[in-house]
Amino acid sequence: MGEKTYTLTSPVMGTFYRSTAPGEKFLVEVGQKINASDIVCMIESMKIFTELRSEQSGIVTKILVENEDPVMKNQALMEIEPN
Repeated sequence: MGEKTYTLTSPVMGTFYRSTAPGEKFLVEVGQKINASDIVCMIESMKIFTELRSEQSGIVTKILVENEDPVMKNQALMEIEPN
């Protein structure tokens, strides 16, 4: 990971989702340009869904977790190359 790379981490322990609902298109893909405050994934914890937003504009370079995988608090979820 370069020093310019922004890493999005999970604020809570829960289940990682790449879309807002089952069968829906993924919110982001590797190589996609995103803006600061774009919703990039969801975390479900105890039946509460939390939208995770990017803090920086850039290009998604890596998605580090598979859809519906369990995640821990502060676990790295994706890397974004700021622009």
